Amino acid sequence: MFSTKSKPSEDATISNASTLIGAGTTITGDLESNGDIRIDGLLKGNLKGKSKIIIGADGIVQGNIEGMQADIMGQVTGTIKVQELLYLHGSTKVDGDIYAGKLQVEPTAVFNGKCNMGGSVVELKNEIANAVNQ
Repeated sequence: MFSTKSKPSEDATISNASTLIGAGTTITGDLESNGDIRIDGLLKGNLKGKSKIIIGADGIVQGNIEGMQADIMGQVTGTIKVQELLYLHGSTKVDGDIYAGKLQVEPTAVFNGKCNMGGSVVELKNEIANAVNQ
């Protein structure tokens, strides 16, 4: 008669949401997302995500990126800190340092900076937390 199933919490619904910053859009300021986020426009600021970050082929980020996973196809000028897999696709251009649990780079991607890979997720979280707090 009465259902024992509970309704999903508002936080659970929000954390599964995706955000898209479309081509032709410019955002100046820092962004933070609990769900997946895709940038196809221009972000002049830092990006912090708790899920997957995607920078599309036309996407440009002029700032630091921090998240769990990231697929980069566009341009990034700044530090990238990813706890799990960072994937630099074909036409990617990154000018800045990389901190990643795992790194996959296609042969046509361009990366100029220092790369720090490996270590446990806990160690990377601590490095990210220390870098953000400085």
